[in-house]
Amino acid sequence: MRRFFAAPGQFTEHVVTLSQEETRHLRDVLRLKTGDEVQVFDGEGREFLCEIMEIRREGTSLRVIRETEPVAAESPLDLRLAVSFYKSDKLDLVIQKAVELGVSRLSLLVTARSEIKFHDAGKRTERFQKIAMEATKQCERAKVMQVDEPSTFENFMSDIDGSAGLLLMFSEKGGGSIPSPGENKKITALIGPKGGWDDTEIESAVGRGFVPVKLGRRIMRAETAAITFAALLQHRFGDLN
Repeated sequence: MRRFFAAPGQFTEHVVTLSQEETRHLRDVLRLKTGDEVQVFDGEGREFLCEIMEIRREGTSLRVIRETEPVAAESPLDLRLAVSFYKSDKLDLVIQKAVELGVSRLSLLVTARSEIKFHDAGKRTERFQKIAMEATKQCERAKVMQVDEPSTFENFMSDIDGSAGLLLMFSEKGGGSIPSPGENKKITALIGPKGGWDDTEIESAVGRGFVPVKLGRRIMRAETAAITFAALLQHRFGDLN
């Protein structure tokens, strides 16, 4: 079954209208036609079985047959990953795998040892959001992972408050075991850049309540640490069991 995205505002009571971009994929790539049935998800956790009624250049109209249960249920763990910028192709991989692993929110940070300057980071946000959308379609989630606009490490820290849940920081220096989030089931997890965290960043994070943790004794690449950390947290406290 082919899957398409339509924001809640594109739905009426019995009809949903796909965007021009989704229509191009439906018409030119998949070559679907009037009468074909497709799945449409709204990015907020709801999914619908629909029938194509009319394919136009500017959009496609579909009849909503019924709401269906998403194939991939959302994890009970509300997991936010905060990842330092590094080479684009590696970050593309992390975003894709974060979606597959059920991460609910991804924050992109420019840190002391990031491989990109802050003024260049914002140019990539739209690309990262598209990668997240395509990964959502592929893994059959009905909720799109939020990809934040880039932030400096300092601004990210200043925005952390009591709603962030359990605060974890992957750090090879001084890291310990992973504590339990308890009943909250909400975690904010920090993963540093290729060269590791600057000492001042570790001090700042600990001062805000982050707990340094270490994943064994082997040295991991930044992208490996991000994917492994997400998978481990979902296994311990989410739905990978």
